[in-house]
Amino acid sequence: MKLKLIATTCLLLSPSILFAVTLQDAVGVAVQTNPDILAAGSVRNAVSKEVRQAKAGYFPTLDFAIGTGWEVTDNPTTRRQGAGEIHKNRDEVSLNLRQMLFDGMATKNEVRRHTARTDSRAYTVFGAAENTGLEAVNAYLGVLRRQELVNLASTNLEAHERTHDQIRLRSERGVGRKADMDQSQGRVALAQANLIAEQSNQRDDETNYLRVIGVNPEALEIPELMLSQLPESVEEAISFALEHHPTLKSANADIESAHAQHDTAKSPFYPRVDFELGTTINHDIDGISGTNKDITAMFRLRYNLLNGGKDKARREETAYLINQSAEIRNNTIRQVEQSVRLSWNALETVTQQMDFFQLHETSSTNSRDSYKLQFSLGQRTLLDLLDSENEVFVSRQAMTNAKYDKLFAMYRVLNSMGVLLEHLEVALPEETALYNKND
Repeated sequence: MKLKLIATTCLLLSPSILFAVTLQDAVGVAVQTNPDILAAGSVRNAVSKEVRQAKAGYFPTLDFAIGTGWEVTDNPTTRRQGAGEIHKNRDEVSLNLRQMLFDGMATKNEVRRHTARTDSRAYTVFGAAENTGLEAVNAYLGVLRRQELVNLASTNLEAHERTHDQIRLRSERGVGRKADMDQSQGRVALAQANLIAEQSNQRDDETNYLRVIGVNPEALEIPELMLSQLPESVEEAISFALEHHPTLKSANADIESAHAQHDTAKSPFYPRVDFELGTTINHDIDGISGTNKDITAMFRLRYNLLNGGKDKARREETAYLINQSAEIRNNTIRQVEQSVRLSWNALETVTQQMDFFQLHETSSTNSRDSYKLQFSLGQRTLLDLLDSENEVFVSRQAMTNAKYDKLFAMYRVLNSMGVLLEHLEVALPEETALYNKND
């Protein structure tokens, strides 16, 4: 998949090669190169290293220390020797190993917490990729939509120019009226202005495509409709989204992280037990000439009895953080359901409108053709003919917009369910992987 992405990116960036760019190609490049996704991926990888830091608590620590300097000693031992103050050069060397045996499950729960945080960030990358994918779809369809609208505006201008030529010829033959010429000329000017406006909008959509995808649009293919691949009902779509949406999974992982943090906060209420192995070699210590050597192997239990209520307050704080995470998850459920319902409603609305837009276009075209014939026979005015031509233009604009609105609405439904990239067969970034021992 990486090789395919590299090849696709190279083709998209090559201005000398003419080829068709599919929606899958464009979305794939956008997902793999989008700065927001790459930044979220770096956050996920950074948090995964905190798991490794937490796991360090299971392993022994080994500390080495060495020191040399000057010491002044005046104690009962030196005074009994009649020396009073003794000045000596003091040398120290120590090596200490400590292995945690029991820490109130603090290490275990910290590993749980950071593992859940890593998974939450992985789902965040997943969600960012899904949203970027939808943005890429919108940019891709936007260019295609605008290309068709520019063609319609160009065709409309050509039609008005043909009509104007007919009026001009009639005027030159002395059978036309100046008012018809003026009216026809005005409609041509309006059609030219409409074309210029659509061409400007096309440049804006191409700029947006460049921002989202990262390359200029070239030879885009129109994707096919796929209504059969959508759920049967909005309730089915909501049920699926509540089970699979990455943002909701991220919120659930945050709850698990909060529970682990609460369990970590309980660890100070338990004693800590360590095995410690140490050795020291000191020279000229405490005013006594010579070398002191010590080797110890000890089991040490440490238990804090009082620290001003800090541990109790920390445990209560983490309990509230669990409640906060749960409410964030509950709000996410509402947002996911709202997104599905809005997307589904948009799809249903434009689907219901399609037949009427089609009828409008067909009727307008038939009326225009009839008006042309009647105009040539003197049964219709120029105004009737121009209005009918404009009606065809407006109906075709509406039909084109409805076609792309329907396409986008379907992809929007898939995005609201969290399966847009899966449907497009676009590979997710590596950072969407959940934590494993190889991280």
